[in-house]
Amino acid sequence: MPVNSAKISDDLGQIQKLISAGELPAALKKLEDLPEEVRDSVDGLYMAAVCFRHMGRLAEAEERLLRLISFAPEFSRAHQELGHLRKSHGRTRDALTAYVRACTINPALEASWRSQLTILQSSPDDDTRQRQDQISAQLDFLHSLHPHILAATDMMHEGKLIKSENLCRRFLQQNPKNVEGMRLLAELGLRLGVLEDAEFLLESAAEFEPDNMRVRLDYVQILQKRQRFAHAHDESARLLEIAPANPQFQSLHAIQCMQIGDYENALATFEKVLGILPGDPTTYVSRGHALKTSGDTEAAIESYRSAVTSRPHHCEAYYSLANLKTYQFSDNELAAMHAITDSDDLAPMDRVYLNFALGKAAEDQNDFESAFRYYASGNELKQAQSRYHADDTTEEFAAQKQACTKSLFSSRENTGCQAPDPIFIVGLPRAGSTLLEQILSSHSQVDGTLELPNVLSLASRLRRQGRASGTPYPDNLASIPPEQLLEFGEQFIEDTKIHRQGAPLFIDKMPNNFRHIGLISLILPNAKVIDARRAPMACCFSGYKQLFADGQLFSYSLPDLGNYYRDYVDLMEHWDKVLPGFVLRVQHEDVVKDLETQVRRMLDFCGLEFEEACMNFHETERNVRTPSSEQVRQPIFDTAIEQWKQFEPWLSPLKQALGPELAPDS
Repeated sequence: MPVNSAKISDDLGQIQKLISAGELPAALKKLEDLPEEVRDSVDGLYMAAVCFRHMGRLAEAEERLLRLISFAPEFSRAHQELGHLRKSHGRTRDALTAYVRACTINPALEASWRSQLTILQSSPDDDTRQRQDQISAQLDFLHSLHPHILAATDMMHEGKLIKSENLCRRFLQQNPKNVEGMRLLAELGLRLGVLEDAEFLLESAAEFEPDNMRVRLDYVQILQKRQRFAHAHDESARLLEIAPANPQFQSLHAIQCMQIGDYENALATFEKVLGILPGDPTTYVSRGHALKTSGDTEAAIESYRSAVTSRPHHCEAYYSLANLKTYQFSDNELAAMHAITDSDDLAPMDRVYLNFALGKAAEDQNDFESAFRYYASGNELKQAQSRYHADDTTEEFAAQKQACTKSLFSSRENTGCQAPDPIFIVGLPRAGSTLLEQILSSHSQVDGTLELPNVLSLASRLRRQGRASGTPYPDNLASIPPEQLLEFGEQFIEDTKIHRQGAPLFIDKMPNNFRHIGLISLILPNAKVIDARRAPMACCFSGYKQLFADGQLFSYSLPDLGNYYRDYVDLMEHWDKVLPGFVLRVQHEDVVKDLETQVRRMLDFCGLEFEEACMNFHETERNVRTPSSEQVRQPIFDTAIEQWKQFEPWLSPLKQALGPELAPDS
């Protein structure tokens, strides 16, 4: 019998009221009467744990919490409740760890901050005094917030973005110059992909309160996210002028130096940070990233190793070593990694990093069963932190097909910006797009840039406008006036100038742009689009064992990967039908088999003369920031084409999701 979600929601609300009133046995009884899937849900397990703790049934409370955290590691109140539980057990060190974790996930949890402070004050010493001061400052800051902003902040960190946004907007309508409200709405915009609005809010907030350092820090970070690196660099330099010895400002400035390619100053600034914070593992890892991007792999390795030496539980360093792709762990490093796998001190993200690193290490040793187990564990933890639903993607792609018809494009034949400058390389991650970019950017007439956010940001803006007008994106593409399509295209060309070095053409290799090829064709009809395609099983499994920084939420589950690849192929077939000739498909396996033929195909498609440098792409000196950075600095190789077959015994869920057409029985 299907679960009545409205009734369940009402029942959970009643249980919450019973708990608040102290009627714990009645709350537990009502919980036990609910369906099993509700009792074992986040809300069900959490409410049961609270009841059990207050009733003194501590073992039962802990069992519920550990089960909850195992599948929802980012649910901050579970960590807070675990802290309360362990504190009542007298396990203050474990309680402190739980409270720190809760506040890392959700900095608006006053109870966890206060509990940390109480524990630290019970055994005062010089080592904890600075931490106490930091916690007191955070509590003072939370107390300074308007209750509505504090509530909206809590909602945001619990993943309730739309509720948080609505509450924040209502507050700002009454208090339009409230800087903390503007900061919160900007962060919501960042999380929702509305980067332009977020930048405007923070720019305005900085004008209202020019000495507010929180605002200035946020402003630098949104400028970086929008890839306005020169501006971000200048703003971070201004912060350093205010407080030259502040390690947070120094680190932020070093990162901005990296973004503009000034690695000499970035590395010098990281050294200053280490002078103030000796052994800081985060700084060692950031310095390693700078060295890796600039091509100094050996120095990057030493920096990552220094992070581990300083703090063995800083698992991002292990993952950074693994993510070099060419690095192999020593026996001592493997022993150290295995020694901490069962540690209670590992934060959820450290456990993710460790699993992916151990997966790579086991794969290097040809222990494919163990490698898959580690990759699967890491992905399960990441999936538990996300709210991805494959059906939503299928519906989104279907909406593109329904709205973006041949008649739409034929009616807009002479609209948009006519500039031929952009070459969009689209597709799925790990499909070989970095290789294609390196080949094309080796041409004298082409600049390689980055995965630019401009198209996705425009689509997000149109999506929000659609929600407001009642005509959702992409249906609203049909009603955009020709002059606005021209403006959008010209704005894209203008905003991306900062990434170019003066060549006539440039590459935008944001893979997810394939979702918006209809929009691209309307605003930039003379752009070129290259679909970097890789065989389904190889592409999907390569994505599964790669821990992406963000934006690829479908990659944490084999069924989700298979569904996404299938939907992608279907959407690309639609673009071929309604925009014939607009997209060139380049199969990775064909590039590996016959490089010259595929190079000439791409150059012809882009209207470029053949240049030998494109064949010698691995000799091109440029900064590469993707996981393939080390691989594209080598001549082309075919060792990875059939790599997935080593894992075939465990890939049935992927094959099933892809279907027999894309994953025939081997």
